[in-house]
Amino acid sequence: MILAIDMGNTNIKVGMVSLRDDSSIYEERLMTDYNKTSMEYALMIMSIMDFYSLKKEDFEGAVISSVVPPLTGVIATAVKKALSIEPMIVNGSMKMSISLQKLPIPDLLGADLIIGAEAAYRLYKPPVIAINMGTATTLSLIGADGRFEGGLILPGLKTSLSALAQGTAQLPEIDLNHPGSVVTIDTTESMRSGIIYGNAAQLDGLIRRMEEEIGQSCSVVATGGLARFVIPYCTHDIKMDDKLLMKGLLMIYKENLS
Repeated sequence: MILAIDMGNTNIKVGMVSLRDDSSIYEERLMTDYNKTSMEYALMIMSIMDFYSLKKEDFEGAVISSVVPPLTGVIATAVKKALSIEPMIVNGSMKMSISLQKLPIPDLLGADLIIGAEAAYRLYKPPVIAINMGTATTLSLIGADGRFEGGLILPGLKTSLSALAQGTAQLPEIDLNHPGSVVTIDTTESMRSGIIYGNAAQLDGLIRRMEEEIGQSCSVVATGGLARFVIPYCTHDIKMDDKLLMKGLLMIYKENLS
């Protein structure tokens, strides 16, 4: 088993993944907190392990994907304290099935995009579009030959909602329950419909444009904590894979064992 950590701007996903069966994945989330020390994070990781009745002897390795550079070293040290293991840090120079040769500086590509693209390419028929919906919404295109073609970044659902509520005097903060009609006279329902249906239409439109640019239809897979609110309202056939990034971390780890 390995400890697989995907650190984002809002949450840190802590996964315990079997080396023999990537369907056996335990995953919990911690809040990304710049003020926490490596010892505090180590204790939180050990608490998760204890919850699943796991000991450090059960782990053969660890791998970290991070888009928060100031905390990467802190989390790496926390893993060493919790497991006495030096974690592998995902970067654009590692061995992988996809190719980053199109990028002028592969190491500048976000680690979350790398692991998502790797898993999407290996698990879904390419060309494939990998969507990750979190603090930001990202779309990455991987060609039939495995080349990372690029992608785009949009504000995430909650980022957009917060900006809308903070920038207006009369619009409230809302939850992301299922929307009703597209057209409504209720303010809260109007915001909910706007954010859900609007993001669904946005994804559908971007997928169509990406397919038009390459002249091929694509498989599409979505992951991330907010995907479940939007993907059901898209018209494209989009597969949901909540464990996509954990699977990608396992793949990268296996490919880079010395």
